[in-house]
Amino acid sequence: MKEGRGIAYGVGVGPGDPELMTMKAVRLIRENDCIAVPGKVARESVAYQIAVQAVPELADKELIPIYMPMTMDVEEQRRNHRKGADLIEEQLDQGKNVVYLTLGDPTIYCTFSYLQKLMDEDGYETALVSGIPSFCAAAARGNLPITLWNQSMYVVPAAHKLHTKLSHPGSYVLMKSGSHMKEVKDLLRASGKDVFMVENCGMENEKVYSDVEEIPDEAGYFSLIIARDREDK
Repeated sequence: MKEGRGIAYGVGVGPGDPELMTMKAVRLIRENDCIAVPGKVARESVAYQIAVQAVPELADKELIPIYMPMTMDVEEQRRNHRKGADLIEEQLDQGKNVVYLTLGDPTIYCTFSYLQKLMDEDGYETALVSGIPSFCAAAARGNLPITLWNQSMYVVPAAHKLHTKLSHPGSYVLMKSGSHMKEVKDLLRASGKDVFMVENCGMENEKVYSDVEEIPDEAGYFSLIIARDREDK
């Protein structure tokens, strides 16, 4: 690591409720003036809108939008990741720390991971600050455990692409399937598991569904499903 450079922090702000932000996340935002957020317009970023409720002074800090639009074009993804890493590295070279805000936890399906890999390869110092994952917050919202005793837990993105049923014993966490909810509901019905879903967990427009038949065929991107083995009544 080169002396005089700043540190890039990937900081989880939790799932949506600003009261679920960690004390460490709040401290790092307060102590540093350069804040990076995912999105084209910094103040429209969901991560920013969560964090600014807990740290109002965030509104007066230097904001760096890191725009990485969703695309299946691998080359475009790489170009966008490189652009994002370069923007952060410009600040690090000036001796500034950069706090990159991300939903949930920075180790779970996080855009910062791609930037971190590039910055690590370029010889910059990076660090991760854990946040409450969305599936833990969703389970708490439903007042239920995800697993008990020796049960397994499977975290599955895009469940509609599965070629097999949700047939393993234990609990499934299904993420990133909102736009294919009709197919996911068919998988859930076939599984025979108890189903709970939260859309926009911890946010003002939060919606809760306690049964597969309550879930609409179309749901938002921030929709998370927990499917658990049915308990003996």
